[in-house]
Amino acid sequence: MEIFTNILAAFGLSGSAGLNAYLPLLIVALAARFTDLIQLNQPWDTLENGWVIGALVVLLIIEFFADKIPAVNHVNDAIQTFVRPAAGAVLFAASTQALGGVNEVVALILGLIVAGGVHVTKSAVVRPAVTATTGGVANPVVSIIEDVIAAVVSILAIVLPVLISVLIVLFTAFIIWWVWRRNTRAPAR
Repeated sequence: MEIFTNILAAFGLSGSAGLNAYLPLLIVALAARFTDLIQLNQPWDTLENGWVIGALVVLLIIEFFADKIPAVNHVNDAIQTFVRPAAGAVLFAASTQALGGVNEVVALILGLIVAGGVHVTKSAVVRPAVTATTGGVANPVVSIIEDVIAAVVSILAIVLPVLISVLIVLFTAFIIWWVWRRNTRAPAR
């Protein structure tokens, strides 16, 4: 079960990186540094370093505003064509390394493909359609929606394994209680 949830988390985090490279990296870095929700092995534990977290905050702020300004957002998307897939590769590899069963090269390639696919869909299909239909007026709104989606999916990717574990424990407890209750109510024969 843990392998399955970690792979789902890896896909969620790398997909989020296709929308915003720095937000999922920052969320993973903060979760790894300040909680027990995610454990990063070497070399990925470098994300927990205070300087790396600070750099991610600065890059996130720059990317946040660059993506909201018409015309600048197209330049930003061109630059992010290289950054987002790389961030997705790092997130996928960092998420699956603890499993031991996923080859690092395969993990990096899968992360590149997932984040790259999301980024290409966003920058080559969605954004041009929004720009063409609204004259660029809706681009900042769409960008904010993308940021919210990236944040929510990243947080869920980290928290979901914990939630699934809690649900399994609760479900198992309910089944045990239900069987016990049913057996104690059965008439004696």
